Amino acid sequence: MADALFVAQLAQGDGYDLVTLRALVEEASEMGARRALARLGLADEDARDDVVELRQLLKAWRDAKTSARNAVIGWVVRVGLALVVMKVPFALPRKHWPELLWLAATNMFIWHGCIILAVKYLSSGRAAILGYTMPIFSAVIGVLLFQAVMSRRGWLGVSAAALGVALLLWHELSNLAGNPAGVALALVAAATWALGTQLLRRTRLPVPTLTLSFWMTVLTAFVMTALATGFEQSQWRMPGNATWFGIFYNAVLVFGFAHAAWFYLARSLPPVASTLSVMMIPVLGVATGALWLGEVLHWQDWTAVCLMVLAIASVLWPQRKSA
Repeated sequence: MADALFVAQLAQGDGYDLVTLRALVEEASEMGARRALARLGLADEDARDDVVELRQLLKAWRDAKTSARNAVIGWVVRVGLALVVMKVPFALPRKHWPELLWLAATNMFIWHGCIILAVKYLSSGRAAILGYTMPIFSAVIGVLLFQAVMSRRGWLGVSAAALGVALLLWHELSNLAGNPAGVALALVAAATWALGTQLLRRTRLPVPTLTLSFWMTVLTAFVMTALATGFEQSQWRMPGNATWFGIFYNAVLVFGFAHAAWFYLARSLPPVASTLSVMMIPVLGVATGALWLGEVLHWQDWTAVCLMVLAIASVLWPQRKSA
């Protein structure tokens, strides 16, 4: 209303007719709108279609976030129901909560956080190999902090694993030297996981391993969600098919099965035996890389595989009973 009165006053005072002034105002407004659109990169003929596609992508992203949240909630509910059917108790006395939190931090929080960041600096293969230096750290931590007594077979296994890791990294040393942050993060993850394994073997929590695994997984889900929201929300994007496969693979097989199986081994076997048993993982990584990705294996890789097998056999092969 005020703009209309202003235009009318101009028309009466200066002799301009109202139609001319209105046309001038409309043309100036249109020019301003075009300049604004040009600055936003929306002045071309395809801008309308781009905006429509952007809205569709945003809607798909919102739907994907909702689906992912529902999938996680559904997975937690299914696991919980499975534990109920198996009559696994969920209750943990409040006095044991601090120890549960410490076990979750050393076995899962720091490991997952550091290794995810390490993958940003290193390839997934290098990060995995560095992460599985854990048995070496576990042996050293056991001797230094827990006065563990290592047998000669145990030291043989640790030495074979260390040499095997070094050979697997033989062709990557120059690349690793250029990524000290990634190397440091992977080694911190491995050392913390080793400490967590030692603590898990010695815990006296009066609950089954499945109960521990469930609560540590739930706590880790909350911690990683909070970290991702706080530090990486600007990097969120619509997951592709490969990413969705990775999400469900890790949710079902890694967190649903492998973690529970690993925690059972860590609580029931001596630390050296349980930690060296996971050295088959980098061996499988080398084999699948050669079969699926066409990676060329060198003599260092074959030697490393033999050393890993020796490391596992050194602690899992039954000892002769003394007469």
